[in-house]
Amino acid sequence: MPTDPLQPVFVLVRPQMGENIGAAARAMWNFGLDRMRIVAPRDGWPNPRAVAMASGAGRLLDEAMLVGDTAAAVGDCSFVLATTARARGLTKPVLSPERAMALAAERSAAGARVAVLFGPERAGLENDDIARANAVISVPVNPDFASLNLAQCVLLTAYEWQRAQGAVVAERVDLAGAVWAEQIEIEKLAEHYEARLAEAGFFFPELKADSMKLNLRNLWSRMPLTRADVQTLHGILRQMVRWKERG
Repeated sequence: MPTDPLQPVFVLVRPQMGENIGAAARAMWNFGLDRMRIVAPRDGWPNPRAVAMASGAGRLLDEAMLVGDTAAAVGDCSFVLATTARARGLTKPVLSPERAMALAAERSAAGARVAVLFGPERAGLENDDIARANAVISVPVNPDFASLNLAQCVLLTAYEWQRAQGAVVAERVDLAGAVWAEQIEIEKLAEHYEARLAEAGFFFPELKADSMKLNLRNLWSRMPLTRADVQTLHGILRQMVRWKERG
């Protein structure tokens, strides 16, 4: 059974190649979406090529709703978005994928059923399909090569849906078992380097010594050091001093 009841329905309108249907299923499931509807697939249904391409997302194909036309596919939906790369001569709000999925999330959270239409590979959605949509999704692609593969378009839209859920972390650090160094450890590292550098005559001339030490302290504070990093930097300096003393 489909998972999150608030997620949008992705409707593949008259898809032509089974491989693209399977790839679209994979793209949806990459981002936790599993409500697929298929309108009049050219090569019939079920399609073994779609199953092969779907790989681990075959369940989406097993549970996909097969319908005869676009009207039937969106009949129970109250907010419909249509993806298209071309101007169609229809007066519609035109949304970026980011804005479209933000609106989809708002409508879904309010209890509305949302559908996103994706057209066939050769020419995309027809005006009759788009006329049923409340708004159009337009991807800012190269105008000289605006056509997106069906699965690519599904993937991009599904990613923006996940972003709209706040599920995308903009940046993270994988510590791989390490822990961040505490301030006292960084303080001891700074003292170690200052002492050894002073012995080596680094802080010259004397009148600039304080500002040079301040710059070093600032350098350590800007570096996101783990405890292992601090131990390594201590070890490097100790070994350099030993090497000098042996010489």
